Formats: sequence, structure tokens, C-alpha cells
Amino acid sequence: MEVDNQQKYETTINCGSCIAKVKPSLDELVGEGNWEVDTSDSKKILSIHADFDEEQTLILKLAELGYAANKI
Repeated sequence: MEVDNQQKYETTINCGSCIAKVKPSLDELVGEGNWEVDTSDSKKILSIHADFDEEQTLILKLAELGYAANKI
């Protein structure tokens, strides 16, 4: 399913353990299955595949968990 308004964030989410740590919060914020992190990319890109307009909430939640995120 193509979503025109896909959002991408450069993050410091580095590995599978990091993804497991943020999964409950991201599932709650954007919905389970509506996001992914490409840890093979040097920028550790978080892609959101859903309507989402709470950018600051996302950035603050990840910061609480110890990760940085910047919209790209």
C-alpha cells in the first residue's frame, strides 16, 4: 500500500534491541505495522507509513527513551 504522506526521520536507533525498546511507544503513537527502522542505513531511517501529525510528540517520546530523531 502506497502512502503519499510517508514521513522519514534520521534516528539513533541502531539495532534490533533498540527497535524492541521503542516498539511499544511507536505502536501506540503511529499504529502497529505503520513504521519501520532501516538499521542498515547509516542514518538509521525511521519511516512512518500512516497519517501522522504529532512530530514533536514522536521526537520527545524517542528522546525519553534515549534516542534522537530529526525529520528529513
